Amino acid sequence: MLKGKRLVLGVSGGIAAYKAAALTSKLVQAGAEVKVIMTDSAQQFIAPTTFQALSRQPVYTDTFDEKDSTQIQHIDVADWADLFVLAPATANLIGKLANGLADDMLSTTLLATEAPVYIAPAMNVHMYSHPAVLSNMQKLDQWGFNFIEPGEGYLACGYVGKGRLEEPESIVKLLEEEMQNKVLDGKKVLITAGPTQEKIDPVRYFTNPSSGKMGFALARQALSLGADVTLVTGPVNLTTPKGIRRIDITTAEEMYDQVLEHYHSSDIVIKAAAVADYRPKKTFEKKMKKQDGDYTVEMERTRDILAELGRRKEHQYLIGFAAETNDVEQYGRQKLEKKNLDAIVINNVSEAGTGFGHDTNSSLFLTKRGRETTMPLTSKDELAKQILREAVKELAGEED
Repeated sequence: MLKGKRLVLGVSGGIAAYKAAALTSKLVQAGAEVKVIMTDSAQQFIAPTTFQALSRQPVYTDTFDEKDSTQIQHIDVADWADLFVLAPATANLIGKLANGLADDMLSTTLLATEAPVYIAPAMNVHMYSHPAVLSNMQKLDQWGFNFIEPGEGYLACGYVGKGRLEEPESIVKLLEEEMQNKVLDGKKVLITAGPTQEKIDPVRYFTNPSSGKMGFALARQALSLGADVTLVTGPVNLTTPKGIRRIDITTAEEMYDQVLEHYHSSDIVIKAAAVADYRPKKTFEKKMKKQDGDYTVEMERTRDILAELGRRKEHQYLIGFAAETNDVEQYGRQKLEKKNLDAIVINNVSEAGTGFGHDTNSSLFLTKRGRETTMPLTSKDELAKQILREAVKELAGEED
């Protein structure tokens, strides 16, 4: 699955740099075209000529050593890459990437590339568990970077524990499996996430407790499967995964407009946003002042985005969400049929650990064709994987 792939291997300064030479050889044997970028520290452990001989490509070590005067070197390499692998990735390189620092050829190319990045950490066991390193890795994970977990064993520093660079054979196998799993390659996926806000006056609005976590998890997982992802989101405090096209909206009407604008060109549409069903009929340009007695807000219906998508459906595979507190399956089935959906994800938000704001969720996945899949309580990222796997089965016409 790596045959013909253009892969950039970033090598940073750790003793595990010697394994990067073996990794280069095995990637070339697997059919990949490999270009290597080395940091100054990496060159203290292994010479660039080693990688040049193994890759049969020039090795990049200096941002300002332009090999072709007609191109800007780090931009050209960044655009060239289908895949970007950091092996070994030191704590320093991970920290630089997590904080947007670009002071050498490797870090500048990393910030410029739009290719999927796979990070294979290698460091002392205590460095690997340091809060700063863990925080940087968590940030990169949220941004959509992929991690290749280090192994456990005897480390060069003399300690025994987690921090040893994964073996080259295992890294190649993982990359091949990743390429094989790009089942949504060439597909355009449109996802909605988060709440909407419906204004009363400049300082007050109606909203709901949706965090957007489920929609963002779906976007991350769709991207990992090779999809071209557009994410339309309400106001949330979440980081956009690298490689995803994000469109920010505030109101239900704005979400309606953006979703309809991108609907025709989409192959899979997943409406995970919690959109307001009603908005204030009358709004005020200036802050309402407190008055004696009660105040009544008259509400009017917002446009039903999901129903409109169901009416306009052509080739799209349309998935809706239903957040229910009682008669969960009954209401979910009604929504599936009434809104002309291909599938629906039903959440019982009254259950512990499920629904708005949580990092976990459980669901019942129902399809128009009669497929029923119970998805037990798990992380929202894992649930997103399950939902997309079921959608892929449906699109392929597979039976249970």
